[in-house]
Amino acid sequence: MSNDDEILLVKGKQNELKLKIERKEGEPTPAFKGASWAALLIGVTAYLIGLFNASMQLNEKGYYFAVLIFGLYSAVSLQKAVRDKDEGIPVTGIYYGISWFALVVAVSLMAIGLYNAGSIILSEKGFYAMSFVLSLFAAVTVQKNIRDAQRAKERD
Repeated sequence: MSNDDEILLVKGKQNELKLKIERKEGEPTPAFKGASWAALLIGVTAYLIGLFNASMQLNEKGYYFAVLIFGLYSAVSLQKAVRDKDEGIPVTGIYYGISWFALVVAVSLMAIGLYNAGSIILSEKGFYAMSFVLSLFAAVTVQKNIRDAQRAKERD
């Protein structure tokens, strides 16, 4: 039995046969992949539901939506640039700098927007900030998992 994933029959404590899927070296566990995707979906969904239900004007909702999308893209882009650089893959200094700049701008726009939002109560500001940060972290983690899984497949 040999495919991309090796399946082994393992005898358990009570002499029952159990299936055990061997992971490739460096590949994230299914639980970690699932937790990362769940965190991303929960963070983005909560943020968007909060925007949908908010009593702010449509242009304000558009601002916060654009900041979320910009933040997600810049976080993934920076993670890729940092990892490429660490692995010896050529990354231009301008791309690396723009990636850092974009993430700083996205986080700053969120912070400034929430600080100056007079129509949002403090607990809502905290909600938006936390779901934004969760979404950024989860997007980086999902991208890392995808890259690790791809790298593990390439090793075989």
